[in-house]
Amino acid sequence: MALKLHTVIASTRPGRNGAMIGEWFHERAKAHGNFDAELVDLATFNLPIYDEPHHPMRRQYEKDHTKAWSKSVDAADAFVFVVPEYNYSPPPSFVNALDYLFWEWQYKPVGIVSYGGVSGGLRAAQAARLQVTTLKMMPVPEGVALPNFFTQLKDGKFEGNDLNEQGVVATLNELHKWSEALAPLRAQNRKPK
Repeated sequence: MALKLHTVIASTRPGRNGAMIGEWFHERAKAHGNFDAELVDLATFNLPIYDEPHHPMRRQYEKDHTKAWSKSVDAADAFVFVVPEYNYSPPPSFVNALDYLFWEWQYKPVGIVSYGGVSGGLRAAQAARLQVTTLKMMPVPEGVALPNFFTQLKDGKFEGNDLNEQGVVATLNELHKWSEALAPLRAQNRKPK
């Protein structure tokens, strides 16, 4: 059975550009062939600021949006987060989505596709990498940074260049290695009783 990769569009802002970039990466993940690739749009889960009465460590979810988010995250073996940079950080929607869950994230590798102005969202990517480690996720150093990404938007689509494409392949190759290596730990990490 193929390992499952979720490419998560982390921005939920109306008018965002992350969906175009997420779709571009997702198409490459499907073509790569080492993953059962799924595109996940965080906006479709409508997660409010964390509103569960119990700590996520207990995994006692009461809200339908949390149950749906838990099911989605639990199904993945690896993630790629598509994140813009907001004030040197990933968007609050990304942080909130991480905070909703605990067990579902563990022992899964993470790649980051960041986008922004001159910095290409690298500061947001670095903050995201640090944050996911607290959930026992493994951020890979490979990633895709898209500086001045708006210059690569054409007719409602993002068009990657050769350097972007090389970053995609390197990221997917590394995610696959880590997904395989961490599989025994994910298997041990069943829902606590």
